[in-house]
Amino acid sequence: MFTIAVTTWHKSRTSLSAIREKVFIKEQKVPIALEWDDLDESAVHLLASDLGGSPIGCARLLSDHKLGRMAVLHEYRIQGVGSALLQAAVEYAVEAGWRHIEISAQTQAIGFYIQSGFILTSGEYMDAGIPHRDMRLYFN
Repeated sequence: MFTIAVTTWHKSRTSLSAIREKVFIKEQKVPIALEWDDLDESAVHLLASDLGGSPIGCARLLSDHKLGRMAVLHEYRIQGVGSALLQAAVEYAVEAGWRHIEISAQTQAIGFYIQSGFILTSGEYMDAGIPHRDMRLYFN
């Protein structure tokens, strides 16, 4: 019911920005200045789209093996979009020869990442006014 594509900021900026604005800036009240950074240009982006081609979720992978900015539009949550984005990120990382992925997970999403094999690597801290913990997934 959706597709996942590997893309770039240059190619998919409008779609990626729209998802992140809805989820992070509007829904979670992340300050605009904290959402946008200079890492998007060099990141590998994953874009989930419904069968009509409308963007519904996204994530980005950074060269330092960090997965971040993972977001799924509210109306598409609990439909496997987040899991599919995470699986696509892992597949990309494995193919790129990475030995692990690190994330800064919102504490409300920790269970989701633990189910996927991530382990906690830090205590709780605040980021953009939202509690987070660092996590890591090692590959075999």
